[in-house]
Amino acid sequence: MTLIQTPVLETERLILRGPKASDADTFMGFYATERSQFTGGPMTPRQAWNFFGTEIGHWAIHGFGMFVVTRKGSDAALGIVGHWYPWGWPEKEVGWVLFDAASEGQGIAFEAAQACIDHAWQVLNWPTIVSYIAHGNDASVALAKRLGATLDEHAQQPKPETPGYVYRHPRPEGLA
Repeated sequence: MTLIQTPVLETERLILRGPKASDADTFMGFYATERSQFTGGPMTPRQAWNFFGTEIGHWAIHGFGMFVVTRKGSDAALGIVGHWYPWGWPEKEVGWVLFDAASEGQGIAFEAAQACIDHAWQVLNWPTIVSYIAHGNDASVALAKRLGATLDEHAQQPKPETPGYVYRHPRPEGLA
C-alpha cells in the first residue's frame, strides 16, 4: 500500500516516492544503527516503528514530507529525502538520510535533495528553505554547501537543547 496523492519526483537516476509498508524494515534497520546518530537514533525497534509512522503522518498532516529514494528500475529504499516541518520547527526544512554507507559518494543525496529543493520553491511555494544539521555531521554540512546553502548563525534552532547548524538555501532568481 502506498500513500494516496503523494507526488512522485523523478531525476536522471532516481525515483522519489511516498513511503509504503514495505519500506518499514529498511527504515527500522537503519535507525537501529550508529549511522542514525545525527537523525535521532539509534532507536529501539518500537521507537523506529513509531518514527516511521511519523513520516507517514507528516504527509497526511501537511501534504508534503520525506520521499523514499530509489534507483530507477528498483524499488529498494536507499534513504529518505524531502520536506520536513514537524510541530515546533521554526522553518520548513529539506533534509536527507541515506540508509546504507554503500550509497554515499555517488551523488544520490545531492540529486534527490536538489529535486526536493526545486519542488519546495516551485510547487510548494515555500518562502524559505533551511537544512538543520547536527554538529559533527560533516558529510551533511558538505552536502548543504554543495547544494549552495550557507550557514545562518542567526537562525532559530529547532531544538535549543541540542543546537546544531542551520544552512539556508538560496532562493532562485526570478521567483516571486
